[in-house]
Amino acid sequence: MGRVIGWIIKLVLAFLILSVLMVVVYRFVPPPITWTMIGDMVGGHGVTKQWMPISQIDPDMPRAAIAGEDARFCSHHGFDWAGIANAYRRNEQGGKIRGGSTISQQTAKNVFLFQGGGYARKALEAYFTVLIETIWGKRRIMEVYLNVAETGIGTYGVNAGSLRYFGHDASQMTPSEAGRIAAVLPLPKKRAAIAPHGFVRRHGNAISRRVGVVRNDGLDACLR
Repeated sequence: MGRVIGWIIKLVLAFLILSVLMVVVYRFVPPPITWTMIGDMVGGHGVTKQWMPISQIDPDMPRAAIAGEDARFCSHHGFDWAGIANAYRRNEQGGKIRGGSTISQQTAKNVFLFQGGGYARKALEAYFTVLIETIWGKRRIMEVYLNVAETGIGTYGVNAGSLRYFGHDASQMTPSEAGRIAAVLPLPKKRAAIAPHGFVRRHGNAISRRVGVVRNDGLDACLR
């Protein structure tokens, strides 16, 4: 029994050391691949991605991400407890299940973990969220999020998404285009930013209208 406990302790310590080293490295180096990308390649979809520093991405794109995904991104420390409580109350009322994940949590999941899973995956997500909030900071979190988030089947990052949907890179996006990309982010395999209709059009237009609010109210102050 003592030997088993010893091995467990060694495995836990090895995981902690390796995970911290990975987060430190990715503070400076673009993550080369994610489990979701691997899944696309195994599924025969291929992967299209083109990293673009946040300094070159049109500022309306991160504003649209904040407007659509995480309005309190700059003020929370990785977990939006008010948003989680609101999502819980809405889910208790029935209907469509809504999540309360922040951009920080989504980035932790996208970079280090796999989609789906149960409480174990959520626990690891929380662990990596704390790490990236501590080691990366908000600007790097947003930069990585905008480059690894799926924007279509086999398409990753807003730059690749902009090239796919609009024929130009993410450095010259309009608020409308940024809103469309942000509307696709929650369900990229089922939504398209080009010729959007129904929910994607309505939600994209709503997000594009809130881009100015994010800018004027300083909700993107941590990125400037």
